[in-house]
Amino acid sequence: MNYTLDFSPVIDGLPTLLLGCLGTFFLAICGMILAIIIGVGGVALRDSALKPVRWLVIAFVELIRNTPFLVQIFFLYFALPLAGIRLDPTPTAIIALGINGGAYAIEIIRGGVQSIPKGQMEAGLALGLHKAQVFRLIILKPALRAIYPSLTSQFVLLTLSTSIASAISAYELTSVSQRIESESFRSFEVYFTVTLFYLVISWVMMRLFALFSARYFTYPVK
Repeated sequence: MNYTLDFSPVIDGLPTLLLGCLGTFFLAICGMILAIIIGVGGVALRDSALKPVRWLVIAFVELIRNTPFLVQIFFLYFALPLAGIRLDPTPTAIIALGINGGAYAIEIIRGGVQSIPKGQMEAGLALGLHKAQVFRLIILKPALRAIYPSLTSQFVLLTLSTSIASAISAYELTSVSQRIESESFRSFEVYFTVTLFYLVISWVMMRLFALFSARYFTYPVK
């Protein structure tokens, strides 16, 4: 096999690849924010006194966790227009990432909530707080502290899942690299470089999560 490495297309396309990295960060951060909102809201509804609401949350979690993310993003992008709902690739990717991450976040956060002693909730209720206030002020933060490593690991995985958004041409690192590869036909060089970029992105995300944990989830409580 006579193959000569040529990274010149990668070097020429480096500014575009860096913009693709920013696109990946944007999708990931927006998806995480949406996932946290869905996760916290889903946990609150999961323990609702109304059975249909609980069943709806359970069905949502099982549906998302047991179907491929690629199918989910395709459904949002190709199936919803049949119902008159049309979304551009980037909003579609953010919503898909948020829904997918939210389903996992519900179960992770719920596990943290269940780890909090019931006596803390009873003490809050005895002080005259409403159940929603007890959940927000007494239970949520200790629960998040307990499940923070699991939640952040899931969010790192969510960050890497942004690459699947290239299937609908959302602007992110993988879609940019595919364009460079299709123009240069230097597959190894392009995807070797992209692999390194994803390693750096994952490391940066983990460092950011560690800094956030040191600021908000270490004792004494700040």
